[in-house]
Amino acid sequence: MLRVAVIGSGPSGVYTAQSLVEQTAVPDVRVHVLDRLPCPYGLVRYGVAPDHEKIKSLQNNLRTVLEHERIGFVGNVEVGGHGLTPARLLELYHAVVYCVGAARDRHLGVPGEDLPGSCSATDFVSWYSAHPDAAPDAFVLGARSAVVIGVGNVAVDVARILARGPGELHPTDVPEAALGALAASRVREVHMVGRRGPSQAKFTTKELRELGAMPQARVEVEPADLALDPAYADPAGLPAVNRRNVEVVRAWAETTGPEPRERVIRLRFFLRPVEVLERGGRAAGVRFERTVPDGAGGVRGTGEYEDIEAQLVLRAVGYRGVPLEGLPFDASRGTVPHAAGRVLRDGAPSAGEYVAGWIKRGPTGVIGTNRPCAKETAGSLLADAPALARRTVAADPLATLRAWGHRPVEWPGWLSIEQAEAALGHTLGRGSVKIPDWSGLLAAAGQD
Repeated sequence: MLRVAVIGSGPSGVYTAQSLVEQTAVPDVRVHVLDRLPCPYGLVRYGVAPDHEKIKSLQNNLRTVLEHERIGFVGNVEVGGHGLTPARLLELYHAVVYCVGAARDRHLGVPGEDLPGSCSATDFVSWYSAHPDAAPDAFVLGARSAVVIGVGNVAVDVARILARGPGELHPTDVPEAALGALAASRVREVHMVGRRGPSQAKFTTKELRELGAMPQARVEVEPADLALDPAYADPAGLPAVNRRNVEVVRAWAETTGPEPRERVIRLRFFLRPVEVLERGGRAAGVRFERTVPDGAGGVRGTGEYEDIEAQLVLRAVGYRGVPLEGLPFDASRGTVPHAAGRVLRDGAPSAGEYVAGWIKRGPTGVIGTNRPCAKETAGSLLADAPALARRTVAADPLATLRAWGHRPVEWPGWLSIEQAEAALGHTLGRGSVKIPDWSGLLAAAGQD
């Protein structure tokens, strides 16, 4: 029997577990999928916007994998920090695959970035997704205008959530406190701002089009911004996604006389943030420098500035991996050094240690990108299986974990959380509603 631990229960971790048990070369592989949280699914549960029901339904596919007879979910077990070290994990399992994602958001590096009212989109997403680590911040309290810095899918998500009408999120699983705050929000303007042009934006066309389909919000673009993009007039030479994005933006620009709606989303381009402005000790807006294409695929500053008023500033400019204590780390790339998924220590493969997902390749790709990434790592592990299986490990990893003081939440505990969230939603006259705090989740799992 080959015992494997997969650290992280998001798509990359689940796809890795699936690749390991579905192959036939090593028939007796047993996998424990460990997670710091008592709930599985990673960013599918805590990162996908609540109004994206189709993407959230991916949980059903992940569930099928985690219910496999040779796979076990083991939540509420921390790895790194004050939890299990890599060395300790190798006492329990023949091999360990780290699928821990890229947990830290990138910073702007501008004055005022840390003012109250200025924060990462990651924090905002965690709040409305009921992540138990999220601060119980009101975020939108007192804000009339918001600036979202970034033109990727996360920026589109948070802009869309901010522009939703009071009743549009009621059918979703948004936690009750966040739902109430968003319903009472006075935000009427949402500015989504990028330093380059629409032909270089990172959002997908489907996400972009959703902004224009909102019943209570309209989209506006600035023709002067668009004219700066060399590919805007003739996008034929662009990759398909970028070309479709430009076509969507052009259609908005050519729309005259938009019907009045309660909220407006303003897409701005060729503006680079240089300072978060302050008033009364809080964020009051953002100063941007106008940029222009530099002819080499980037932009340069012009020395001209524009201020946009906002009481809420959200940065959505990407993610970075963070070091996991006991594992090597390439700080320049934000990844663990590896060769085809094998962790490298001092340039040589480390027996029994592997990586998959963002911590392996960086925060790139979509959910489906994790499948070939996981398959490559699983292939490397299985090729090493004869040597790995000769190592002596604990006969019962869960019993050892409990003896070490851990309180793992297994699959029945997670099912109890699901039932508790369904019951909570029923009492509120809604569908299933997420439990937003550690104590509530652990109590529902039977760990109070």
